[in-house]
Amino acid sequence: MKKQFLAAVLSAAMIGTMMLSGTAAAAEDTVQTLTVWCWDPNYNINALRVAERIYQQDHPGFTLDILERNAQETIEKLATSTTSGKMDELPDVMLFDDTMVKQELLSYPEAFTDLTDLGFNYDEFSPSKVAFSTIEGRNYGIPFDSGTALAFYRTDVLEEAGYTIDDFTDITWDEFIEKGKVVLEKTGHALLNGMGAYNQVAIMLASAGSGYFDEDGNLNIADNKAIKEIVRIYTEMVNGGVYMEETGWDMYLGNINNGTVAGAMNGCWMMASLQAAEDQSGLWAVTNLPKLDGIEGATNYSSQGGSTWTISSNCQNPELAVDFFKSTFGGSTELYDEILPTGAVATWLPAADSEKYEEPVAFFSDQPVFSIITQYSADIPIFITNAYDSSARNAVVNAITNVIYSGAEIDAELQAAEDTVAFEMSA
Repeated sequence: MKKQFLAAVLSAAMIGTMMLSGTAAAAEDTVQTLTVWCWDPNYNINALRVAERIYQQDHPGFTLDILERNAQETIEKLATSTTSGKMDELPDVMLFDDTMVKQELLSYPEAFTDLTDLGFNYDEFSPSKVAFSTIEGRNYGIPFDSGTALAFYRTDVLEEAGYTIDDFTDITWDEFIEKGKVVLEKTGHALLNGMGAYNQVAIMLASAGSGYFDEDGNLNIADNKAIKEIVRIYTEMVNGGVYMEETGWDMYLGNINNGTVAGAMNGCWMMASLQAAEDQSGLWAVTNLPKLDGIEGATNYSSQGGSTWTISSNCQNPELAVDFFKSTFGGSTELYDEILPTGAVATWLPAADSEKYEEPVAFFSDQPVFSIITQYSADIPIFITNAYDSSARNAVVNAITNVIYSGAEIDAELQAAEDTVAFEMSA
């Protein structure tokens, strides 16, 4: 596997070098549009439009052609285009969730441009962020936003139940469930909802600095105390009505924005979607996450999502793509200042020196949210990622579903989950 990967990397690097060897003049005379696949109009696409406008100040002929694709659609299209030999179907630029980018790089190395020697100053980015798209010392991504997780709560609903935001700060998950049942009883509102357990499990597991694999790459599911505790907690939340399971993103966000659900627990990027409900300004506040009690290394801090830009090997003008990202996401405080109100907190370190990070945010009860995010980021434990993380998480989510809806036994289900992933890895 390693030899095959290195061979593919060398091949891709040689192709990338040849593509970049044209003169700047030739590039100026050819393609001045970059095609991009990404998701979320209020967040990622908005950031691209701001970056486009900034870059156009010195490159008036430049444009972005953005196709909105959700994360899973991009992954599926990358797979079909690459395996069928139709690389020309790929765009110039693709966005990937940080938790998935390494898996895609390892699976389809020939589809990406090696950016290591093309002038990005990776020392100016958060090291943990850079690591998501680094393989054997080579860089394949442009880090974008922080995924620092926040607990968001409707303060008016908490007040109706007799609580304040302080009552949900520095608490354990058992305390959260207890308070959540009171909120449900007194107000009729569940505190959280989500698209099944997929995202919630990831946030909770990362808060303990744990993962589905150990440091040597060995599966660590069946005997993982943190995972067992998460299954117990999640099951209690669903059965107690504290957590509502939804069928998709639209339903998930809709029930938050229309007031059916009184909270959310996501990466800080969620701020943009919450603020779309302008009539709720001043009714939200943020704090840290509940903590897994009795688990070594567990904290009240975590990360979810965040994303990384990649340049495909099918890019029609890689020199232009490189310069665009060096000038914007890797070089413009103006960009990060402008997109900051959407919750897009930079992992490009110079951006954090802006005074805007200390400003109160009216929507979130005048809290200095961006300063809070920066503080929380420092306390997020390091957690291990693996190319098979997605498969492992799917297996664990399936185990949780069986426990909740079929009455299955936790230990047996987690062993079955580990066996499933082990079989896939051996194939």
